[in-house]
Amino acid sequence: MRTALALLALTLAAPLAAEEIWVTNEKDDTISVIDVATLEVVRTIATGERPRGITFSHDFSRVYICASDSDTVQVMDPETGEILHDLPSGEDPEQFVLHPNDRHLYIANEDDAITTVVDTETRRVIAQIDVGIEPEGMAVSPDGRIAITTSETTNMAHWIDTETRQLFANTLVDARPRHAEFVHGGAELWVSSEIGGTVTVFDVATQAEKAKIAFEVKGVHPDRVQPVGFELTADEKTAFVALGPSNHVAVVDTATYEVVDYILVGRRVWHMAFNSDKSLLFTTNGVSGDVTVIDVARREAIKSIKVGRFPWGAALRP
Repeated sequence: MRTALALLALTLAAPLAAEEIWVTNEKDDTISVIDVATLEVVRTIATGERPRGITFSHDFSRVYICASDSDTVQVMDPETGEILHDLPSGEDPEQFVLHPNDRHLYIANEDDAITTVVDTETRRVIAQIDVGIEPEGMAVSPDGRIAITTSETTNMAHWIDTETRQLFANTLVDARPRHAEFVHGGAELWVSSEIGGTVTVFDVATQAEKAKIAFEVKGVHPDRVQPVGFELTADEKTAFVALGPSNHVAVVDTATYEVVDYILVGRRVWHMAFNSDKSLLFTTNGVSGDVTVIDVARREAIKSIKVGRFPWGAALRP
């Protein structure tokens, strides 16, 4: 009995691990770490030059960072902030995605017009796939069978068979595609087009376009409505789309593809990340150098958190 009580006391006394949002600051060469409980920056960590894309390994023991101007992907210990090693990545890595096997990174190399596939265990490049000009967005289907690269200048989504590592389709989208995500269990692919001002929805089985979502923010010139990153709620019924220099996030009904609301945030909203239960959404606002916290249920901005210069990417560490 005494042993059980002692163990209980130790458990209650032990500090709970805090959820964090990790934000890359491309002009400061740093990461700002936000404590989700306090909504404050608790750490600032140095990185390579111009960090942009950021993602964690599936067990959250490693964090991968696209150090774009260092032409490398850095692998960091999130506990200590120490750079463990670099991965070969090709020139100017911007965004990447980790395959469901937790081993292969698919990296968009903007300057080389290729997608590089890196084995994170052997630290070797295992494939380089020719895609369109200025590749940026990356996505992998939930079953791991398809990878997507979007190319900004070619205005295409490139469909890659992850087993053969060959292109099997190329689909046109509007000008300057930025971000891609598989939706509804992998049945749909969504691609945002920054200059085109739209999100294109594809049927994954046929690669055919099935819908196009447009945006119109009252009082904002259409040229400033530029969709970039987007995130979906846990039930995938609602999408939040960052609209760049319009300084708004759009709320989209994923069943009807209708915009149901707009939320005012900081200047030049780029990418976003949810907390674990998806009750809060954190947006990176490049020009204002801050992160807006959105209450998802109320669809309302509740706080602005100052970070480094030109925050770009965001990722959850639960």
